[in-house]
Amino acid sequence: MIDKQVERRRTFAIISHPDAGKTTLTEKLLLFGGAIQLAGAVKARGEQRRARSDWMKVEKERGISVTASAMTFEYDDHTFNLLDTPGHQDFSEDTYRTLTAVDSAIMVLDAAKGIEEQTKKLFEVCRLRDVPIITFVNKLDREGRDPFDLMDEVEQALQLEVTPATWPIGMGRDFLGCYDLFNDRLLLVNRNKERREEGGILCQGLDDPQLDRLLPESAVKRLREEVEMARGLCPTFDLETYRQGHMTPFYFGSALNSFGVRELIAGVGKLAPPPRAQKAKERVIDAHEATVTGFVFKIQANMDPKHRDRIAFVRLCSGHFTRGQKMLHVRSGNLLTVHNPVLFLAQDRALAEEAYAGDIIGVPNHGKLRIGDTLTEGEQLSFTGIPSFAPELLQRVRASDPMRAKHLGRALEQIAEEGAARVFKPRIGGNFIVGVVGALQFDVLADRIQSEYNIPVVFESSGLYTARWLECSDQEVMKKFASENSGYLSDDHTGAPVFLARNSWHLETTQKDWPGITFLKTMEQH
Repeated sequence: MIDKQVERRRTFAIISHPDAGKTTLTEKLLLFGGAIQLAGAVKARGEQRRARSDWMKVEKERGISVTASAMTFEYDDHTFNLLDTPGHQDFSEDTYRTLTAVDSAIMVLDAAKGIEEQTKKLFEVCRLRDVPIITFVNKLDREGRDPFDLMDEVEQALQLEVTPATWPIGMGRDFLGCYDLFNDRLLLVNRNKERREEGGILCQGLDDPQLDRLLPESAVKRLREEVEMARGLCPTFDLETYRQGHMTPFYFGSALNSFGVRELIAGVGKLAPPPRAQKAKERVIDAHEATVTGFVFKIQANMDPKHRDRIAFVRLCSGHFTRGQKMLHVRSGNLLTVHNPVLFLAQDRALAEEAYAGDIIGVPNHGKLRIGDTLTEGEQLSFTGIPSFAPELLQRVRASDPMRAKHLGRALEQIAEEGAARVFKPRIGGNFIVGVVGALQFDVLADRIQSEYNIPVVFESSGLYTARWLECSDQEVMKKFASENSGYLSDDHTGAPVFLARNSWHLETTQKDWPGITFLKTMEQH
C-alpha cells in the first residue's frame, strides 16, 4: 500500500525569472487539477484578480511572489505537491530552502527573453542537488525567439542536454498550436477561451495526411522541416539522463491561454521521479521505509490574519503519517503530538487525515519548530543540506513608538524563526540589527511588522558590512575573543554567537588575529 502511494507522488517546484509567467502557470496547473474552479485571468477584476498562490498582502500589492507556498492537487491518478518559489532575487534564501524539499522542477522561460539572471541562479541551486528539470517555454501567443535559439541557449548556458517534447507551430499572432513529439498528437489552439483545451488529435507520425487537412500548407511544411532538424540535432529523450539532472525535455505553450499546460502536467506525472531518498547525517533514508521521517524547510507566521498562527512546512521523507501521530522532535528530544496537520491549497487549508512520503504537511506550532528540524518516530536523525546564508545587507531597526520596543523584539524573533531575515541582538547597545540578502526584504519586513503586529518601524543604516557565525572548540579562546570584541558581537535568534564586521578589512584582520575561531558564511540548520 505504502509503495503504491509513494509512487503516485510528484513533488516539484516552479522556478523562473520574475514575469516569465510562473504565477499564471501555477494557477493553470491548479485549474487542470480541479483545485480551483476559475483561474485569475477569467475572474472579476480587482481583489480577486490576484492569483490564488500570491496571498500575502505585499505580494498582492506588488504582483510578485515573495514567500514559497505549497499546493496539493490530484490529476490523472497522481498526487502533485507544487511548491511555488519566490521569483524575485531578493528572496533567494527562501527559494533555496524550498528546493531542498522537492524531487524535480519546472523551469519557465519567456519565449522572447530566454534565460535571465534569476533563472540562472535558481538553476545553479537545482544543479547542486541534481534536481531533474522540465523546461516550459511560455508566452508563445506573443512574438518570441526561434525555438532552436532557445534550446541552444539552455544547452550552452546551463550545460544541459536538451530534447523537444512538443514543437510549436508558428508564434505570436500566427501561433496555431504544437505537435506532441512524445505521443504523436497534434494540439491546436482553441480560440474560444471559455472552454478547456481538449486532449489533441492523434496522428500517425508527421506524414499523416490529417496534418495537411488541419493546418495551412506553409505551416505543415515548416513543422515537418523543423521537427526533422530537431530530431537530427537533439539526442533522443532518455529517462535516466533526465532523472539524474543532465537532460531537460522542452515543452512549448502559453499559460495565459491554458495552452500546453495539460501536456506539461502529464509530462511531470510520467517523467518526473517519485519521492527520492534523502540524506541525513547518520544514513540515507529511502522513501519506501515504513517509519515516518520528515524535516521542516519553512515556517510561515500569520497565514490567517484573524488568528496569530505559525505553521511549519514539513516535507515527509518516508512512511505513512496519520493525524494525531506522536513524532520525536530530534533537536529538543521532546515528543510532539501532531493533532491538526494541514494540507495546503495556497491560502485554503484542509485537515490532513493522512500523508505519505513526498507530501508537504503543515504543523501548527507556537515556536517550537525551527527551519532544519527533523521529526521521526524515535530514531535520532538529522537531515542535511538546509543552510542559512550570512546576510549581505544589515540595518538597525527601532519602533517609531519607544513604548512598543518590547513587542518589536517578539515580532522580530518570530520573523527570524521563519527564516525571512536574520535578527541579531548586539551584546552592547539596544537596537536589534536585521540582516537580509536583498534590499526589497526591508520594505517587505516593515510592511509586515506594521500590518501583522501593528508596530510602525524605522530601518536605519548600521554602518556594518557583513555577519559571520562563530565556531570555536576552545571555550577560553572564545571568552577572550568576546571580551576583546564585545562591540562587534551579537547573538542570533537561536543564541548562536555572531561577529558583525564594519568592512572587509575588519573581517579579514579579525580572522587573521584569531586563527582558532571559524568564521562561517553559511550555517547548516538542524
